[in-house]
Amino acid sequence: MTHNRGGTTTEVKDENLEEQTMFNDVAAELLELIFSRLTLDNNVRASVVCKRWHSVATSVRLLNYSPWLMYCPLNGDQYEFYDPLHCKTYSIRLPELLDSTICYAKDGWLLLFRSETKKLFFFNPFTRDMINLPGFDETTYLAAFSCAPTSSECVVFIVSYVSPLAVTISTCYPGAREWTTVNYENQLPLSVSSMVLNKVVFCNGLFYCLSFDGLLAMFDTGKRSWTVLSVPLPEWRNKNCATDLLEGELMFMTEQEGDVVVISQCSSEKPVVFKLDQTLMQWKVMRRLDGGTLFAGFMSSHSRIGLPGTMRNRVYFPVYGTECKSTISFSLDDGRFYPHKNWFPCDLTYCFDDIIWIEPPKDFSGFT
Repeated sequence: MTHNRGGTTTEVKDENLEEQTMFNDVAAELLELIFSRLTLDNNVRASVVCKRWHSVATSVRLLNYSPWLMYCPLNGDQYEFYDPLHCKTYSIRLPELLDSTICYAKDGWLLLFRSETKKLFFFNPFTRDMINLPGFDETTYLAAFSCAPTSSECVVFIVSYVSPLAVTISTCYPGAREWTTVNYENQLPLSVSSMVLNKVVFCNGLFYCLSFDGLLAMFDTGKRSWTVLSVPLPEWRNKNCATDLLEGELMFMTEQEGDVVVISQCSSEKPVVFKLDQTLMQWKVMRRLDGGTLFAGFMSSHSRIGLPGTMRNRVYFPVYGTECKSTISFSLDDGRFYPHKNWFPCDLTYCFDDIIWIEPPKDFSGFT
């Protein structure tokens, strides 16, 4: 309100106040959607506008990036990548990967095997960097690595089945000229099917291998020791599923904030998440992920902290159909799938062969 020379008064609208009031009326869900799309620096700028914006902005602040799904082509060298955060698909030609098989993925790197040359090698699909490893004659084995091959701490781990009472473990590091191979006895017998169905994850200096029959094998990289223990999952797991991958149950293992985590999923049941109590060597059911997010994959699974609020406390699975590449997630908060399973076309199914989760590039503006 202003006073004129003649003594009269005139109302003047405070445009800033009106604009502030308008934004205060915006629903929290819409603000979350807007702020979740901002880059980290813009999110920080928005968070200092007012207390309400600060609360919403920090709740969805992107401190980490969701991994992408990498789809291997049936033929040719055209690979597709799906970003579940922004629901976008990108395509890249990677002729370097012709006639090779992906074994594992971590920290943005792939571990691959080329059968023609019988060699394992690392490859970063976004920088095109390649690191060769010594030749390896075995064709049936489980392979993993501890961290990015550019790190001096990187250890490549391979376990091969010899008999129910013995395995062969081979290790090396990027730049090595040969593998270090040692035979180990199993404290408990491992079957061929157990070895094939095992999942491998590196956590706190140990490579963990999990089997359906409740055996947990551990290789200590420092002591170079191999231990097989009976650590069965609780009976509360999916009781209606047969404990066989071919008959419906899928199991995945990853590391989250220093803990080993297992996801048990049956097509007819809700997934169950377990965490390993490393002191008691027992599995405990997780009701929440403490704001974390899990990404289940057949060749390697991943966990993240600091994703947008709508992605937290969820487990993501890849799904695949004739005309669709996407994900389905299960919320531990709501106890339901998003979107609902019935939303997908009938030909859309869980799919893990030739699909792997991988760290996204820092800059993907040039992707098609």
